[in-house]
Amino acid sequence: MAGPKAFTAIADHYRQAILTGDLVSGEKLPTNREMCQRWNVAAATVSRALNQLAVEGLIRTSPRGTFVADDATVTAAGPDRLSMVQRLRSSLMEGETSRVTAAELVVPPLYVQDIFNLDPGDQLVRREFVVGRGKTRTMLVVTWHPAHFAAQVPDLLSTAPGKNAGLTSKILEATGRSITHARDDMHARECDAREASALGLRLGAPVLGGVHRWSDDEGVIEFGLWVVPTRVAIGYQYDA
Repeated sequence: MAGPKAFTAIADHYRQAILTGDLVSGEKLPTNREMCQRWNVAAATVSRALNQLAVEGLIRTSPRGTFVADDATVTAAGPDRLSMVQRLRSSLMEGETSRVTAAELVVPPLYVQDIFNLDPGDQLVRREFVVGRGKTRTMLVVTWHPAHFAAQVPDLLSTAPGKNAGLTSKILEATGRSITHARDDMHARECDAREASALGLRLGAPVLGGVHRWSDDEGVIEFGLWVVPTRVAIGYQYDA
């Protein structure tokens, strides 16, 4: 591999492996020489890729080599989480935990009603949970699902530990639906009081806010809103 995109491809490869858990905390990466041989690039290109991962807090270096950071302050966006659902039946990355703070049937805000094409007064399932890695809270998430899913997947209305990570897979299995369309949107803004409390931030602290929409030809299966603090890195790979 050669050209200006080579270091990006190398960084993307190892970033993806770390985010999905193929490389776990403390695991040693190949040597720089091995990377040069594998990717057919110069040493400077490998160094540039590793420097980028170090800036993101994903790796650490020592005289013994390069290792995945012990407590990398990273999280994943929609593409990687959807890939995890499809491959491993879990929406959480390796080393992540989640604490569900709400799971209920409610009448949603007007903009969410429009997304699901609801009539006034119709309900949806609303779930709220905090994602963490170790003692670090990395993401606040709210997901919305069609109300009739709750009858097919009762765990949607449960806040019990251990039932959150695989819910999307349970929905797909119970309903026979398949996620064929996905979209993410992100924007930087200031956090509100609820977000600040959940993530341990000061009110008005800068955050990255995002939404994901997973659907098929029948309609929206999951609409999610999430917030990530500035100290947390987020990224995903895509084909150019």
